[in-house]
Amino acid sequence: MRGLTAALVALFALAGLAGKAFALDPENTIYLDLKDGRVVIELLPEIAPEHARRIKELSREGFYDGLLFHRVIPGFMAQSGDPTATGMGGSFKDDLRAEFTNKESFTRGALGMARSSSPHSANSQFFIVLDDASFLDGEYTLFGRVVEGMEYVDNIAPGEPPSNPDKIVKMQVAADANQ
Repeated sequence: MRGLTAALVALFALAGLAGKAFALDPENTIYLDLKDGRVVIELLPEIAPEHARRIKELSREGFYDGLLFHRVIPGFMAQSGDPTATGMGGSFKDDLRAEFTNKESFTRGALGMARSSSPHSANSQFFIVLDDASFLDGEYTLFGRVVEGMEYVDNIAPGEPPSNPDKIVKMQVAADANQ
């Protein structure tokens, strides 16, 4: 009986360590593959439905595959999603209206949409917050959170632009992935 109890305790502990990623909805989960490993992102369509939809749409089109991280500021954020790698480009889709929220805060691991000075100009560029950036709350649309693999985001080469920039190896919706 002790053996069975010990085995069950170990199994439950292992399940707890497996992380949140196993409980995520595959349709609202993004796999962001970087040179060092996979980052698992939980999309938040309940607070930013159009932005979550755009990220999934562009991921399914392969838009993000191979794009550089063109702006990486240590202690702040890592930005990608610009096919020109200048910070001025985007997809050929219409810009999105802002979906600001007070329900979530830009803490470490939050994903937000980059934009110009107009709040309704988000398109394809996004950033991952490296540390607390709650000063962005209500100014940028927060659409997701890193739930696994933040250590790989921390390894992205810094710079504006980085001298040897890292890239997105592949970005895909988990429901479509072959792992």
